Amino acid sequence: MFIQTEATPNPATLKFLPGRVVLQEGTFEAKDAEGAARSPLAQRLFDVPGVAGVYFGHDFISVTKADGVNEWPQVKPALLGAIMEHFQSGVPVMAEGATQAEDDAEEFYDAADHDTVVTIKDLLETRVRPAVAGDGGDITFRGYKEGVVYLEMKGACSGCPSSTATLRHGVQNLFKHFLPEIREVQAV
Repeated sequence: MFIQTEATPNPATLKFLPGRVVLQEGTFEAKDAEGAARSPLAQRLFDVPGVAGVYFGHDFISVTKADGVNEWPQVKPALLGAIMEHFQSGVPVMAEGATQAEDDAEEFYDAADHDTVVTIKDLLETRVRPAVAGDGGDITFRGYKEGVVYLEMKGACSGCPSSTATLRHGVQNLFKHFLPEIREVQAV
């Protein structure tokens, strides 16, 4: 098994490409060992000292290291070993009966803004999410109120130094182009 790695715009996060499907559908994020309980792979990754978060996409794994932890050359071999051991064991990525969608957060918006929200979600799905998945992250819709779009940053995007620029100059400008009523985009 050959696992590729890619740097992400977030220096604390590294993207691992195992060359196979990680999650058939949806995504999974664990920000601590307790949150990793639904995934044997996430549990294995959190066993590596210094892991602060994991995020699974369709064909990638993003791992975030804690502040003050050794540099990637010291941590990466243990993570590669954990990923390889997991996939060679035949154990599923998610525990039996566990759901991948950890999105328990309620969306909020006024019913009168339904058409605007549909367009926002379409732009996210077709233009934004594929681009940020390439960097090992994700952005999901949380709400819309009075011209402000609220989005959640996940994986490599969460805590990334360039995420503010991504939201302000990338996502916000895209939304404003298609929906002039949008005034601002904010991370939640």
